[in-house]
Amino acid sequence: MTFLIIAACVIIQLVISIQGNDVLLIDEGDEAPGTARRVVNFFSFFTVQSNILLGIGAAILVRNPQADGRAFRVLRIAGLIGITVTGIVYVTLLRDLVDLEGIRAVTNVGFHYLAPVLGFFGWLLFGPWRRLDLRTVVLSLIWPVAWLVYTLIRGEVIDWYPYPFIDVTEHGYGRVLLNSAGITLIFLALGWLFLFGDRRLGDRAGSHPADDLPRAR
Repeated sequence: MTFLIIAACVIIQLVISIQGNDVLLIDEGDEAPGTARRVVNFFSFFTVQSNILLGIGAAILVRNPQADGRAFRVLRIAGLIGITVTGIVYVTLLRDLVDLEGIRAVTNVGFHYLAPVLGFFGWLLFGPWRRLDLRTVVLSLIWPVAWLVYTLIRGEVIDWYPYPFIDVTEHGYGRVLLNSAGITLIFLALGWLFLFGDRRLGDRAGSHPADDLPRAR
């Protein structure tokens, strides 16, 4: 279900973006960018990337519930942490900024409410657990750091930022870096919580990893 909801939302919203009807991809008063830029802008949203990562991890587990290996573990926890941050940031900072209607409101619910809830509770109830260590969590944080660097560099070039709290043109680098530091703390806290929960839930379920972490592929 998680994969199907995410896939439907991504496809629908991508079509809307290609058609040039997505208000999130165009700054107010500006001329609509070309199709290629709209597509790149769409995939530049952290929301979209976190949903895709979560969806890929869910699809892998549907195909093979025993899926494992270092790459899968990093993918899985990156999607889980990313989608949880997406839900938290949206509810606390972004939900009142744009009034969406129709199908865009539906995909918005899928991206920012259903995916975070399904992702977190899917992991909480079904696992897989006993798959995390500190190195895996640290590796999963490379993606959000790379996303921030990419966003700031691209924003400097084309003067477009996916979220207002990292808009350097509006706030300056000092405020943006401060905002980013605050969100980084959320990432670190969630990483620790998932690591702690992974061990406790695994112990309660009596689950044991098929192979030791250093030997995970």
